[in-house]
Amino acid sequence: MKAFAVALGFLSRIPVPVSVFADSQARQRSPLYYPLVGALLGALLMLLNALLADWLPNLLLAALTLLAWVWLSGGLHLDGLADSADAWVGGIGDRKKTLAIMKDPASGPMGVIALLLVLLLKFAALASLPQVAPALFFAVFAGRLVLLPALLATPYVRANGLGSGLAPTPRAGWLITVLGLAPLAWLPVWLALALLLGLLLVFWRWRSACMQRLGGCTGDTLGALVEITETGVLLLCTIAWPYCA
Repeated sequence: MKAFAVALGFLSRIPVPVSVFADSQARQRSPLYYPLVGALLGALLMLLNALLADWLPNLLLAALTLLAWVWLSGGLHLDGLADSADAWVGGIGDRKKTLAIMKDPASGPMGVIALLLVLLLKFAALASLPQVAPALFFAVFAGRLVLLPALLATPYVRANGLGSGLAPTPRAGWLITVLGLAPLAWLPVWLALALLLGLLLVFWRWRSACMQRLGGCTGDTLGALVEITETGVLLLCTIAWPYCA
């Protein structure tokens, strides 16, 4: 349970005992519980959205759902997205410069633009989805699920970064990743297939970019992967759902 508590405390604002972070073994195993944390956060947001759906107009409901989404995650992944956007543009293909920009706490124009675009797309999708609950759940869940194969398949390049010391067992990690695709069965079959292909494409492109520029990943690029995955799932559901119902 310590490993789950570490995962929950790292990926959300839900309080956990501070002492669990001192357990190095629990920290190493914690990525195995990232999908479970994603399922919990997705269920909480889905419940909130369902409770407010009969009382609020769509636009306000979408805004409050997005607000709760950002609050629950503590903005951790949005910060990674902003830093990655600044670094990828400002680094101009140079590894050392890219890593240095990521460490800069200030956000540049590309980071701000990336944040605005992602939040705008999420808001528009939440306000437009014909079936919010399953799409919302799977977006949040998938965003945490992809972290597991990302850590398994991509070397971590910083010795003292947020992702250092995370070493999920490969066999268990890949098994959980495959089993984590089970929620796709909740969706219409063609939408499920489209999402599966979309997830594979996003993961492949993200890993290729990280390996080419950095030789691996950082905590910021992992955060960017979460945000890109969540946004992609919502957009694909919004576009494809009417044709799959």
